[in-house]
Amino acid sequence: MTITTRQIIHEGHPILLVYHDADDGSWQFLTGGTFSTADGVLVALQEIVKHDPTVSELADLPLGWFAQRESVGSPWRRSKDVRAG
Repeated sequence: MTITTRQIIHEGHPILLVYHDADDGSWQFLTGGTFSTADGVLVALQEIVKHDPTVSELADLPLGWFAQRESVGSPWRRSKDVRAG
């Protein structure tokens, strides 16, 4: 299971920010904008890939890193997540 938002799954917003959490290895697929915890949904990774196949480019993203992009079609930029320590 992965964490995402209803805006992505139900409203078709783009995935512009991806976290690969260091503490538990989970994935977060986000819009890059603000959202509330009430917007959070759990979905299978295959549902995320179906929504946006370009996230497959991030399969090798290390634990404790994130990737972001400006818009769909822009390249992913990878960085170490300072929250990971």
